[in-house]
Amino acid sequence: MATQHSRSAARLMMAPAVVLLLGWMLVPLIMTLFFSFKKYLPLRGGDLGWVGFDNYVRFVTSSAFWPSVLATLLIVGGVLLITVVFGVLLAVLLNQPMWGQGVVRILVIAPFFVMPTVSALVWKNMFMDPVNGLFAHIWKFFGAQPVEWLSEASMTSIIMIVSWQWLPFATLILLTAIQSLDGEQLEASEMDGAPPLARFGYIVLPHLGRAVTVVVLIQSIFLLSIFAEIFVTTQGSFGTRTLTYLIYQRVLESQNVGLGSAGGVYAIILANIVAIFLMRIVGKNLDA
Repeated sequence: MATQHSRSAARLMMAPAVVLLLGWMLVPLIMTLFFSFKKYLPLRGGDLGWVGFDNYVRFVTSSAFWPSVLATLLIVGGVLLITVVFGVLLAVLLNQPMWGQGVVRILVIAPFFVMPTVSALVWKNMFMDPVNGLFAHIWKFFGAQPVEWLSEASMTSIIMIVSWQWLPFATLILLTAIQSLDGEQLEASEMDGAPPLARFGYIVLPHLGRAVTVVVLIQSIFLLSIFAEIFVTTQGSFGTRTLTYLIYQRVLESQNVGLGSAGGVYAIILANIVAIFLMRIVGKNLDA
């Protein structure tokens, strides 16, 4: 049992890391709040003084704000749907005994360790290129006209690219959950004559409830800040400009730090709204 002295020593040793972490989080947040109330144009006059809530009003009333929020939520929802559904199927498949099981698992999980910029470039140039891409050759083989993926199906393309990168994460979490399932339940149901679909629906799927919740919560937090894939492929065109990319355009392309900082505050608010919603609706599975 830990004594008062050992607990105090533990707090003392943790204090530098906690202070560093708080500084790492609070300093950028405070600077963002500070600049959001100022008109700061680095290349067009510099600091032009306080403007109050003018940046917030301008950002939220711009014609690009609500479409960017909608695009962000569409990407998050589409990626979550694909990764959860196919993650469950892949986890069940990888849990079956097969030759070279370890190698197959490594190959399935490998895309998660590829940098987002690299994966987006691979998809853009090797798969979705309308002239030399793999999809174009497949379309031509069947006598069809190749698709201009990044312009004709831009949102679908972004969801495919991001899903390919996050599917291994969902598969790994769900595979771990399946492996923790008591095999005696499955054996008993099989002996009672339950078909495979019934065993999956009544035993395996309910057991994966908490794992699915973890996947949804973690992926949602990261997907709300998606940027690299859009920057490399569509540059925010064709309805793929997310809230993060809109902030980038306001800060770096328009050189309006104050307006971009106000957008950053809106992004923080959106992330917290989504997180609270998920914790209340989906996170109940963690207490079940």
